[in-house]
Amino acid sequence: MKITITGSLGNISKPLTKELVQKGHQVTVISSNPERQKDIEALGALAAIGTMEDADFLTASFKGAEAVYVMETMGPRGFFDQNLDIIGAISKIGNNYKQAIELSGVKRVVHLSSIGAHTDKGNGLLAFHYNVENILQTLPSDVSITFMRPVGFYYNLLGFINTIKTQGVIATNYGGDSIKPWVSPIDIAAAVAEELVTPFEGRKVRYVASDEISCNELASLLGAAIGKPDLKWVVITDEQLLNGMLSTGMNPKVAAGMVEMNAGMNNGALYEDYYRNRPTLGKVKLAEYAKEFAAVYNQ
Repeated sequence: MKITITGSLGNISKPLTKELVQKGHQVTVISSNPERQKDIEALGALAAIGTMEDADFLTASFKGAEAVYVMETMGPRGFFDQNLDIIGAISKIGNNYKQAIELSGVKRVVHLSSIGAHTDKGNGLLAFHYNVENILQTLPSDVSITFMRPVGFYYNLLGFINTIKTQGVIATNYGGDSIKPWVSPIDIAAAVAEELVTPFEGRKVRYVASDEISCNELASLLGAAIGKPDLKWVVITDEQLLNGMLSTGMNPKVAAGMVEMNAGMNNGALYEDYYRNRPTLGKVKLAEYAKEFAAVYNQ
């Protein structure tokens, strides 16, 4: 198959590209970074250099593809752009994808959405996934779409390294003994690859998770891996988290959106639809990821 994927060689797109190429598919990888071209080609894929903000470029890159994988991002630097309307900017990317899919004639789409995209309330920053899902839902009915909804990414745990080193704890506005699902990008890539090549008509949602564990258990697991067996997960207030984020220079709307998103994790609202459609768990468990976390922690 001819498949075009977005996301350059990121945490999901790189293993996705490897798997698809190894299985004999002709893969084109979209990247905004010209320096990535040689790395993309080294994997056996074709490189298309351009941006998600350029609908004409996307149309040209999608043309001739039998399936496309689309995802949206502003990158972490966007969180600190004081003038950026991140929800509006990502909705614009969603509209660019819609236009490119229609004009290129692609009939099979796999979209990286998120847990929390089932609602427009109480999901904070994840509202942009709800918005983009609804934009893509307006595509013609002969365009088949799988909306991938992964849970919390393992590598997001790396964001706690600073507070572990400076305060000796993991601190955020969710936690405790309630079980929460987490996912490895490797398992997401495997699920996306399966959806891209499996014949399907219509629209469907697929949740992706690798492991389920409480935050307190997770703190013990990570603590053991980094040589801090007494590591604790401390739940702070929404206000404390918001003030901490604002003190780093984060865009106030982004910070408020992240606080609301985390609160939805704490009260369980984000997981309501996940548990109604609970998936088979993937292969990469948190005990394995803890070694990777420790390697980054000790750098």
